[in-house]
Amino acid sequence: MAGRLPSPRRVRARAALCAALVLSALALALALAPVSAPVSGPTSGPTSGQLSAPAAPRAGADGGGRRVLTVAVAQSVDSLSPFLAQRLVSTTVHRLAYEYLTNYDPRDGRVIPGLATAWKSSPSKLIWTYTIRTDSFWSDGRPVTAEDAAWTFRTMMSDEKAATANGSFTANFRKVTAPDPVTLVVELRKPQATMVSLDVPIVPRHIWEKVRDFGTFNNDRQFPVVGNGPFVITECKVDRFIVLKSNKRFWRGAPAFDELVLRFHKDGDAAVAALRKGEVSFVHGLVPAQAAALKRAENIKVNDAPGRRFLALAVNPGAWSKDGTRFGTGHRALRDPVVRRALFHAVNRSEIVEGFFRGHAVEGEGYIPPRFGAYFWKPGPGQRIAHDPERAALLLDRAGYRKNRDGARVGKDGRPLSFRLLCHATEPIEANIGKYLHDVWRDLGIETRMECRDNISDPWLRGDYDLAFDGWSVNPDPDFVLAIHTCAALPETPRSTGSTDNFICDREFDDLYAEQIAEYDPIRRADVVRRMQSRLYDTGLMHVLAYPNAVEAYRTDHIASITTMPEDGGNLWGQDGYWSWWSAEPAEGGGAGSGGSGSATEVVVGIGALVAVAAVIGALVALRRRATADYRE
Repeated sequence: MAGRLPSPRRVRARAALCAALVLSALALALALAPVSAPVSGPTSGPTSGQLSAPAAPRAGADGGGRRVLTVAVAQSVDSLSPFLAQRLVSTTVHRLAYEYLTNYDPRDGRVIPGLATAWKSSPSKLIWTYTIRTDSFWSDGRPVTAEDAAWTFRTMMSDEKAATANGSFTANFRKVTAPDPVTLVVELRKPQATMVSLDVPIVPRHIWEKVRDFGTFNNDRQFPVVGNGPFVITECKVDRFIVLKSNKRFWRGAPAFDELVLRFHKDGDAAVAALRKGEVSFVHGLVPAQAAALKRAENIKVNDAPGRRFLALAVNPGAWSKDGTRFGTGHRALRDPVVRRALFHAVNRSEIVEGFFRGHAVEGEGYIPPRFGAYFWKPGPGQRIAHDPERAALLLDRAGYRKNRDGARVGKDGRPLSFRLLCHATEPIEANIGKYLHDVWRDLGIETRMECRDNISDPWLRGDYDLAFDGWSVNPDPDFVLAIHTCAALPETPRSTGSTDNFICDREFDDLYAEQIAEYDPIRRADVVRRMQSRLYDTGLMHVLAYPNAVEAYRTDHIASITTMPEDGGNLWGQDGYWSWWSAEPAEGGGAGSGGSGSATEVVVGIGALVAVAAVIGALVALRRRATADYRE
């Protein structure tokens, strides 16, 4: 309230914030201080109980003269099968290993030819004809034909398991044929606006027609994996690394690097230390303290770009399948929109952006990030769920969720409300935000218990969570991230997987989805997409916290040049295409193959980053108390 004097509690909170910021600055100073003692030995090793796997190639030029580009990744693959994979690291691999019918221009994201050189539709927009290029070959030497594409689509149409990852693209297909090797014909039941942006990897029929069960085949039994992209998958050790070799027959030209290695680092500080030592060439997903330290490092460039992802809180509304069967263990109280709205009123998104992302993010609003300006939407003043803890408490009181003598909100069953919050163990920022949410919701009288796991897919598919951190990368065409919230995305039965995000099935949203997918006029379609986001926002089943920047870094003595997307201030990791790794040019000399053992400074930087983040967390909690404070593709 204006003119109100600060309470002693607020004074103490601000003092705590100042002290924490001082500690943060000291931690960064220590991180950057030169230390001469050398460090030796590996940064990571096999997990206890695992058999040792061959070491992944190092970054730079190896003894045999191969030019190796090594990328540190925090996420393990969920599957090497394009029919099943949904995690970002997996879909990134598939963009490198297989061609899609069309691609996206790295300059501005417009649709350009891929496997198809041209396309046209009938006047009714119900028949689409694609011309397949004649200069694309599978890595085993066989030519790519229209029948490969037709078989890929027909398999997704006829096999529910093969439709797991990208089934929304073919759900409206009536018939797919290949009258000759260079002609693909797709007949639709009704108009479909995504026909020039079908983000589906085309696979070789002569390999995949031998698969008996698309639900269990992970494409990891035989290497090299036959593909026609700029790289060929030659080796994969789960939770260790993936090796891809340059495809010398790629129609657009072979990559300059002979080998691309995606090396798994569960710990972000270990990945940063590996970058400093030259053991990897690229690291993404940097926290603010890591980025700040790396900006002063020699031979390292930090790229900080608007991201194509969002970070959200997803609510389990009660898992159920298309046959009407309820399953899972979602808390019944979260089916009440009043409870969901109260939870979100207690969250201060601007505090999260400034405190945890240190400004390397934009405050969350609608479902699609502001990078995609045509589709971006945000709620108006009367619709927006603003930070208002007092209103949150009032809503719960009026709905009958009152506090007992112990200060705990009691549900309709007479038990204190307590929710589980599912998070990724490999994403420390989620654990940190989770601690903040624990405190703001405790002030409401609601307890939470964080459940952070390396693999959240299993509990997610089982509906075994109450709340969860959620995040997707959005493509230039937003259809996919909209389709995962339709009733059609629900699993057929509780034992099926489906493509649903968090079991949302809303008829109004579905009607809008059907309207946008059939609308070819881009202005009218964008308007419907914004209305879809408005409806999704009002359900209270998805609450977008932030749009994180793509904060990443690479060694300039390994990589001389590389293409961002968009080219003007865009990202490198997780692009809508293969442009970054296909375009990367090796630097002359240098690289890990030339030596460079690193020093204790690299270890201290990691410790300093953790201390800095911890200090900011403490400050945020104190500040908040003044008032009451594969990620997927």
